Amino acid sequence: MYRDSWGIPHIRAADPRELAYAQGRNAAFDRAWQLETERHRAAGTAAAFLGEAARGWDVFARRVRLDDTARRCFRRLAEQDEETAGWLSSYVDGVNAGLAEGAARAPEFAAVRLAPGRWAPWTPLAVWLSTHILFAGFPAKLWRRLVAERLGPDTVELFATDGPGTAGSNGWLVTGERTAGGGALLAGDPHRFIENPGVYQQIHLACPEYDVVGFAVPGVPGLPHFGHTGGVAWAITNAMADYQDLYRERLRRRAGRVEALGPDGWRPAAAHTETVEAAGAGPVRVEVVETARGPVIADGPEPGADGEWEALSLRYPPRVYGELGFSALPALLAARRVADVDAALDGWVEPVNVVLAADTGGGLLHRVAGTVPVRDRANLRDAVPAWESAYEWRGRHAPMPAVPVAGGLAVMANERGPAGPFGAEFAPPHRAERIRALLAGGRRWRAGDMAAVHTDTFTAAAGPLLDLLAGLDGLGPAAAGLRDRLLGWDRRMAAGSADALAYARLRSAVVRALAAHPALAPLAAPPPYPELLLPWLDLRTRIAYALGTLLTTDRLPEIDRPALVRAAAEETAARLAAAAPGEPATWGEAHRLAPWQALPGAANGGAGAGEPWPGLAGDQDCVLATAAVPGVTDHCARGPAARYVWDVARREESRWVVPFGASGVPGSPHHRDQLGPWLRGELVPVLTDWQALKESHGDR
Repeated sequence: MYRDSWGIPHIRAADPRELAYAQGRNAAFDRAWQLETERHRAAGTAAAFLGEAARGWDVFARRVRLDDTARRCFRRLAEQDEETAGWLSSYVDGVNAGLAEGAARAPEFAAVRLAPGRWAPWTPLAVWLSTHILFAGFPAKLWRRLVAERLGPDTVELFATDGPGTAGSNGWLVTGERTAGGGALLAGDPHRFIENPGVYQQIHLACPEYDVVGFAVPGVPGLPHFGHTGGVAWAITNAMADYQDLYRERLRRRAGRVEALGPDGWRPAAAHTETVEAAGAGPVRVEVVETARGPVIADGPEPGADGEWEALSLRYPPRVYGELGFSALPALLAARRVADVDAALDGWVEPVNVVLAADTGGGLLHRVAGTVPVRDRANLRDAVPAWESAYEWRGRHAPMPAVPVAGGLAVMANERGPAGPFGAEFAPPHRAERIRALLAGGRRWRAGDMAAVHTDTFTAAAGPLLDLLAGLDGLGPAAAGLRDRLLGWDRRMAAGSADALAYARLRSAVVRALAAHPALAPLAAPPPYPELLLPWLDLRTRIAYALGTLLTTDRLPEIDRPALVRAAAEETAARLAAAAPGEPATWGEAHRLAPWQALPGAANGGAGAGEPWPGLAGDQDCVLATAAVPGVTDHCARGPAARYVWDVARREESRWVVPFGASGVPGSPHHRDQLGPWLRGELVPVLTDWQALKESHGDR
């Protein structure tokens, strides 16, 4: 075990099994609290020490059968790929060997009186499932159903956008003909909920078979999403594919058992009851029901006179096929060329990603990886009736599409691209188009230059609102001044910009006005689904993410958009003029980091009482995608969970950074030492020279 000056672990071992063990032990030492929190979340037992606020997730985890699905996937892996199952078990052995020591360093355990437990061989699969079960945003289907029922089917597309709970990313590949060094550069930043400790751990793994740097997911061996072996580098973004289905179920009880109506009539459903504990509150009994389609995740109205009731079940590939694609993980570590990466990802299951890769021989790869079922297009857009055979799955799409890298550039930013046939909603094209524009031209790129792309704050998404603003006349003096000011604004969401704050204030006022408009009032009251799903059903949130379309469509003629923007401009100008001392004066003073923490505040190494998290540049549709929810909050909970630049030909020139630090232990010198560089858009060096590293048995 070695550490560089940022505390990043560099681990060398005698063979892949020993290395997996060492990676697991290091994860337990550096991230014990994070690992145990994720293990309990996957098992649906986190509320037992985190309290009532965590119970909703625990109920969902039980009902969707995360832990049981992980067991199923591990059994199948052990049957089909004994070598990978053994490698995975070695990692788990390392976690178990290091947990007690790691927990002794982490104050959170004492704060909630939690003792470290024991990991099972399938726990890494359960953690992976828990981390990605909402990745495809299946609750958006409930929103589309709500819009269709309350506003009409022709209005559903007005809200199509990168939704509030969907994780995205930027990624781009510049081929050797456009670089100063003659080798390809691969760069980007995954956008996820910012967590403290972070979801991505920088790490260097070496044994005689390979020597790889990349981002690990604590609790999972290998480097699933981002890595550089010296010969080949790879990176992913969310493909925005739709691969999880919701089914409208009809259920009833007969002779003490639950039955579900399917295409072949009423059939028995598996059902049992579990108890979900919560610290400081009483236990709750939860019925876990699974039909032939999948686990029931939400119940509808109370049973009618005939004893029947409606519910929603979720069908997702790992549950159906008993696979996650983990055989790809050790294969990626051993990859030498893009052909190796390509072959490894042929068996990938979830999540479905767009992949970029390049090797030192000039090989390039741009493809989709993952499992997408073949089924009716209606399944992608709505919860479909379980009793109709037209909506059954009919195998998987294979092979997944690959596209050529043309013109020396490839960009992936969750827009409609190679995964287009497999999705219902994609991100607006703003980020992808901006990245292409920044990379175009005759510049010869170096790894150090890419920070300028990572941190670009231009927002093309402001266009529709500013166009409406430009057409207004007869405004009061203050509102007219605001209009003229914003029409002269450079459209950059810079942290120090007062104009960016003024735009954000106007945008939020427009979102609130639209949400209050009688034309959209039918969408204001969400249906009685579990609280976990409500972010996808919140009217202001959905308007915020679809604002550009709602301001330009002619499908809602009853909304007088110029009048609405006029009123919002007058309101915003008055608010800005009346701002009291101490109120935010720039975008960065309002747009503050708001990371998710299992234990909020100083107990988990947070900002602490009275100490605000720092302000941020960027916005939802900027390349620097630090997402707020206009009209709801200016705070940022989702953004770049890591940044990287892989110099394919010269790995030692590569760069990376994470929002906080390498250590998950509050008080460690490396718990938050990368926050400053991350805020400034800087990247720290990727060290690969073992002679430059310091052997360490701690975190220094």
